[in-house]
Amino acid sequence: MHSPILAPVVALVVWSLVMLLWLLAVRLPALKKAGIDIGKARGGRPGLLDTVLDEKDQWPAHNYIHLMEQPTLFYAIAITLAVLGQGGGYSLWLAWAYVGLRVLHSIVQATFNKISIRFLLFVLSTGALIGLAAQGVRALMVAGLLW
Repeated sequence: MHSPILAPVVALVVWSLVMLLWLLAVRLPALKKAGIDIGKARGGRPGLLDTVLDEKDQWPAHNYIHLMEQPTLFYAIAITLAVLGQGGGYSLWLAWAYVGLRVLHSIVQATFNKISIRFLLFVLSTGALIGLAAQGVRALMVAGLLW
């Protein structure tokens, strides 16, 4: 199966891994600065490091968490569209828009973290995701797999 919509899927996976490296590059020195020896540290409650590390040092980690949340819906609908042979055209445009907006969201959150800009990017990317879901419903109807 060859579908152009798989390219933005791979791009978002690669971007998520870039953010993982970014969070490690920021968090490991921050842990050292805070006197936390990860060799001796034990797991704690979620968000515990938010009370210990500088908030700016946590921004890349928070964004990485966000990339593990809503984008799972993107992966599901994009792969569905690919399987249904509907991974080009408008669907492809929406997929690239989603990925681009999520990358911008990451950069904003991991650098200066202005909520109003992040929220706008989140809303716009959610709109692209809704469009992809609508494309999925349409594709299922055309294929006779829905109703």
